[in-house]
Amino acid sequence: MNCRDFGNKAVVGEDTRYIVVVGNPNVGKTALFNGLSGIYGDVSNFPGTTVDVCYGRIGKNIIIDTPGVYGISSFTGAEELVRDLVLTADVVIDVVDAGHLERDLFLTLHLIDLGLPVLIALNMSDETARYGLDVNREALEGILGVPVIPTVAVERTGVGALAKALPGARSGCRDPVLQGRLSEMAGELGTSEAMALLLLEGDASISAMLDLPPGNDRIYLYNKRRERVNQIVDLVSSDLQSPGNFPDLLGSIMIRPLTGFPVLFLVMTLMYLVVGVFFAQVVVDFTEGTVMEGYYEPFVRNNLAAFMDLDSPLGVILTGQFGLLTMAVTYVLGLLVPLVIGFFLVLSLLEDSGYLPRVAILMDRLLGLIGLNGLAVIPLVLGFGCVTAATITTRLLPTDRERRIAIFLLALAVPCSAQLAFVTAIMSRLGFTYFVLYVFIILVVMVTAGVVMAAALPGFSAPLLLDLPHLRVPRADNVLIKTWLRSWQFIKEAFPLFVGGSLFLSILRVTGTLELIQNSMDPITVGWLNLPRESASAFIMGLIRRDFGTAGILGLPMSTEDQFVAMVSLTLFVPCIASVMIIFKERGWKEGMVIWFSVLALAFMIGGLAARMLGFFTAVGGEAAPLLMMVVPAMLVCVVLAVASIVKRVC
Repeated sequence: MNCRDFGNKAVVGEDTRYIVVVGNPNVGKTALFNGLSGIYGDVSNFPGTTVDVCYGRIGKNIIIDTPGVYGISSFTGAEELVRDLVLTADVVIDVVDAGHLERDLFLTLHLIDLGLPVLIALNMSDETARYGLDVNREALEGILGVPVIPTVAVERTGVGALAKALPGARSGCRDPVLQGRLSEMAGELGTSEAMALLLLEGDASISAMLDLPPGNDRIYLYNKRRERVNQIVDLVSSDLQSPGNFPDLLGSIMIRPLTGFPVLFLVMTLMYLVVGVFFAQVVVDFTEGTVMEGYYEPFVRNNLAAFMDLDSPLGVILTGQFGLLTMAVTYVLGLLVPLVIGFFLVLSLLEDSGYLPRVAILMDRLLGLIGLNGLAVIPLVLGFGCVTAATITTRLLPTDRERRIAIFLLALAVPCSAQLAFVTAIMSRLGFTYFVLYVFIILVVMVTAGVVMAAALPGFSAPLLLDLPHLRVPRADNVLIKTWLRSWQFIKEAFPLFVGGSLFLSILRVTGTLELIQNSMDPITVGWLNLPRESASAFIMGLIRRDFGTAGILGLPMSTEDQFVAMVSLTLFVPCIASVMIIFKERGWKEGMVIWFSVLALAFMIGGLAARMLGFFTAVGGEAAPLLMMVVPAMLVCVVLAVASIVKRVC
C-alpha cells in the first residue's frame, strides 16, 4: 500500500491526535515511521529519500512522515511543507542522529523555540561508540527539557519506548530572553509565539498571512541558536579514543577522483555482470526460453487448439504474435520479472550502502558541465528504476534551472527498469562491443543535451552541499523488502498495460489497421531509420510505454544493426504516460509539451543518424564498425564542450 494513500482514507475522530516525524535528511525518520505505524515507506542510506509526506496510524492517532529538512523557515518547498505540519501538530517527534548532534540539534532548538510539544528520538545510538562518541542522554534531556528516547530504528530498538513516551511530549526549555520577547510580540499582534518567531526570522509566508513586514532578525537568531547548540554538545558529548575504521577509509577513497573513478568503474562492471549477464542471460534463458516458450506457450496453444481455430480472429488475439495469453504473459513473467528483480536488488544495495552520495561528490565537477551539481546523481540513478519517481525526486535540486535540465535528461536518455530489462536482454545478444557503443551514444546524447541546455538557460548550477552518510553494510531484510515491494508494484502497474497493449495491437492486426499504420510510417521507420516496416508497431506502443515498445522488437526478424538502431531510438523515445503526466505537473503543460515533442524529434533524428553511420562504418570496417563509430560521437562531445566554453566566456 502506498503510504501516501493512507491519509486520504483515514477516518479522523474528534480525539485523533496528529504526530509529525521531522528531522534532518538521512537520520532514520522513515525507518522510525515504519516501526511506529507498521506501514512500509522507502528507507535508503542517502539524503532525500522521502520527498513527500506519508501517513500512518498509531492506534486512533495519525502519524506523518516528512521530508528531511535542516530548518523550517521556508527556504525551500520542503521546509514550508514541514513548517505547516508542525505548527498544527499535537506531537512533534524530532529524530536526531546521535553521531551528529552539532548538526541535528539546530533543528531541535528551532522546534523548541517555537513552543511545540516535542519528543526526541536519539537515533543510531548504537553507532556512537564506533565513531568515538559518548552521548549523555540524561544530561541532554535535562538541558532541553523534553523526553529523549534512544532508538535504533532499523532494528526497531526503542520504538516501543518511543510510542509509550508520546503522551509525555512537551514544550522544552527556551531561551528566557527570546521567550519574553516572543510573549510580548504575540500579545501585541494577537497571534501565537510560534508565528511571532517565524515573523522575526523573516518568513515571507507568515508575513503575508499576518499582513506585516517580515522581520530581519534571522541571522542574529540563527547565530544565537548555533551558540546554544555548541554549548549543549560540549556538555552532553565527549570524544572517546576511536581507532580508525575501514568504512571511513573506504569512504574517503570513493570520493577522490584518482581512486573514486576506478571504484565507480568496478561498481558499474559488477552491475553489468549481475544484471546484464546473470539475470539477463542465465536466469532469463531459463524463465523465458525453457519455462515460458518451452512449456507454457505450447501448453496454452495445444489446449486452445482443441476448442478453436488459432488462425481465427479470437485465436490471433489470444495466441498470435501479440497474444494475450502468449506474448503478454511470457514477456512479463519470463523476461521482465527476473530482470526487474535483479535491477532493484542491485539498486537497493547501492542505496543502503551509502555509496550514492559519494558518487554525487565524485561526479559533481563533471555534472557541472551539463548545468547540474552532484546531487543530480540521485534522481538520474533512480531514473533507472522509475523515471516517474525520479522526476518527482528532482525537487531535491536547489534551483529551477537544474530541475528543468534534470527532468529533460530523464525524459530523453534514462531508460526505466522495465525498458532497461528489455534493452539488456537484446543488447546481451548483440555482443559486448555493441553494448559499449549503445552506452556511449546514450551518454553522448545526454552530455550534449545537457551542455546545450546549460548554455542556453540563464543562471548557474548551485554548489553541492551534501551530508555524507556513513558507509554501512546493507541490511538484508530492508534490501529484500524494497526489492520485493518495488518489483511487485511494477508487476501490478505493467501487467494490465501489457495486456491492454497486446489486445490493442492484436485488434489492429486482425482488422488490418496495423498494416495501414505501418505503411503511413514507412518514411520514418523504413526510409529514415532503415528498419523493417513491422517495427512501426513498436513505436506505436512506445507512445504509451517505452518498455512495451522495446519489447515489440524482440519478436521481429531484424539484423544486428537494425536491432541496435531500434534500441537507440526507443531508449531516446518519449517517456511513459505516467512520467509525462508528472512532467506536466512539475513543469506545466506548455513546457511539458515542448519537452515531449523535443524528445520525440531527437529520438528519430539520432536513430536515423546512427543507422547511417553504422551502415557506413560496417562497409568500411566490418566487425570493427561499433568501435570505429565511437569516434564520431566523441568528436561531437569535444566540439559541443568547446563551443559551450566559448559561449560562457563571451556571455
